[in-house]
Amino acid sequence: MSLEGLDARRAALDALYEVLWEKRLLSHVNRGALPLADAARAKRLTAEVLRHLGRLDAVLRPYLARRPNMAVQNILRLGAYELLLDGSGAHGIVNSAVALAKRHPRTARASGLVNAVLRKVAEDGPAAWEKTPPHPLPVWLRKPIGKAFGHDVLLAIEAAHQAGAPIDLTPKTDGVTVPGAQTLPTGSLRLSHGQVSALPGYAEGAWWVQDAAAALPVRLLGDVASASVLDLCAAPGGKTLQLAARGAAVTALDISEDRMARLRENLARTALSAQIVIADALEWNGGPFDAVLLDAPCSATGTIRRHPDLPFVKSAEEVETLTRLQMQMLDRAKDFLKPGGRLVYCTCSLLPNEGENQVKAALKRHDDLEMVPVDPVSLGGEPGWSGPEGGLRLRPDFWAGLGGMDGFYMALLQRR
Repeated sequence: MSLEGLDARRAALDALYEVLWEKRLLSHVNRGALPLADAARAKRLTAEVLRHLGRLDAVLRPYLARRPNMAVQNILRLGAYELLLDGSGAHGIVNSAVALAKRHPRTARASGLVNAVLRKVAEDGPAAWEKTPPHPLPVWLRKPIGKAFGHDVLLAIEAAHQAGAPIDLTPKTDGVTVPGAQTLPTGSLRLSHGQVSALPGYAEGAWWVQDAAAALPVRLLGDVASASVLDLCAAPGGKTLQLAARGAAVTALDISEDRMARLRENLARTALSAQIVIADALEWNGGPFDAVLLDAPCSATGTIRRHPDLPFVKSAEEVETLTRLQMQMLDRAKDFLKPGGRLVYCTCSLLPNEGENQVKAALKRHDDLEMVPVDPVSLGGEPGWSGPEGGLRLRPDFWAGLGGMDGFYMALLQRR
């Protein structure tokens, strides 16, 4: 890649600084007025450097007498990523990295260092790269995940995070196909890559983007045709679309008007309908409903393979706050149920405190709630997905040969 890609690289460096120093989610980073192609490249470069950051630092470390400032580090990380994984010419990559260093007072004096180190990486880096393990999770995640699943599973999860995520689609009706897509055992369609809006069936609303794991909680409710269903924390709306496509009378509730705009767009594209409510679930009064689906706010640690910025931004303190909110929302969700009604609780988290432990505590608090054991095989899954308490525990290392899945916990409860 020649010097013409400097704008995308500079935007990637700015984004890396915002994620690693300012602790801002990549989705909240402002890339300015870049052309579409440069913005897309900057986003990809940023995400991939974050995904492989630990390995990149390990490869760079032998060539550095001491750690440089973060701005120089990020230039080296970006250059090393391009040299080792991006398939571009080494000469152009090194020259671009040096040019980037010279453009800022904080990095100009290190331009010679950048040149020397990246030339070494170009020569010796590939061999060193093969010997380094995937980027490790931070300690606040490693400890509870290792305790819950064991060290071998922890390493498998980290490897899954490094592999990234394919594109999964949920078909509106059975029998929908997309050229080049693989049909997964659970019914989702999987693509390795592609521009979603250009795929056949997008404009017609034949499907929507949704990870295969995220498509399962709705199916725990069984037949919802003509049932009144409340989708709590509905945005961005994949589960609302599923419920509506299955014939439910859906009320989609979320506190964020901005996030619900995407649901409105997808409802229009798919010609499906739902009642939209913008409100705080803890204060809103409605129902009662035949069923409630609560995809509770969580750490989103099950989605790191598609959001590699999360481990650098989230914290253990934030999880503590979220677990208290999840408890409150579970209690509120129960109040929206008719007697005999069904409640699905789910989180895209790998942490038991946001999944299994929340459900166990809720059952202790509420005598009128009971667990309904879920059979993963009936959903197209595997027996090993079952948790001992009756819910489903999905992990990124599952379906490794098919491209993995997001980490999720889900349980089906019933009001007596």
